[in-house]
Amino acid sequence: MKTIAIIPARMGSSRFPGKPLAPLLGRTMLEHVYQRVAMSTALDATYIATCDEEIRQAATAFGASVIMTADSHERASDRIAEAATHVEADLIVMVQGDEPMTHPAMVDTAIAPFHHDPQLECVNLVKRIDNEADFRSPNTIKVVMDQQNNALYMTRQPIPTLATAGFDATAAYKQVCIIPFTRACLAEYTQLPPTPLEKLESIDMLRLLEHGHHVKMVATEYDTQAVDTEADLARVAQLMANDPLLSDY
Repeated sequence: MKTIAIIPARMGSSRFPGKPLAPLLGRTMLEHVYQRVAMSTALDATYIATCDEEIRQAATAFGASVIMTADSHERASDRIAEAATHVEADLIVMVQGDEPMTHPAMVDTAIAPFHHDPQLECVNLVKRIDNEADFRSPNTIKVVMDQQNNALYMTRQPIPTLATAGFDATAAYKQVCIIPFTRACLAEYTQLPPTPLEKLESIDMLRLLEHGHHVKMVATEYDTQAVDTEADLARVAQLMANDPLLSDY
């Protein structure tokens, strides 16, 4: 399968305006994401999808291929669905532009199941939550799964209920936003009507779940920290300071 990654990015974040171009260890946050994703040996190409000329100029300057999209998209998945119409690929991997700690092996892990199961439509990575602060944070998307590791529900609220037993690091999982779609699934996603829970939770994958699709969750051992606020950016700068991948780009 021809496999590409598309990184959606826009300047208009409500919690952190301009965050894709925020400085992080001598580069923009977006460049870190792009360079690390592009290291994946499972990918044929990596693109940035944006509606902002400022991002296009910055991405072009560090060597990225850019696809311009409409400025009306509320969901990152809709943005990459539009971008995907301009390129040929069987599998399209969405990597959020606010995940600068992404490791290329995570991309490989997310793609691997498609080579063994032709029925798969969409995969998400999932990671155990190892601290109660992340479990309680609305910026962390929690997920519960069935016995076949398909997502049952995703929410910004702390699930499953641990009120009686207290926080347990063996029971709580978070979505990690490296999301491969088949071309057919991504095309269908953008044609499906937005759903009530998707809008309530502001979580893209709920559109698929509410319309009856399966989203396979695949575990990763790599820990990441999404950047939703300036405080997150400062935390990530500390976590990445000694990251050996930095010397590779």
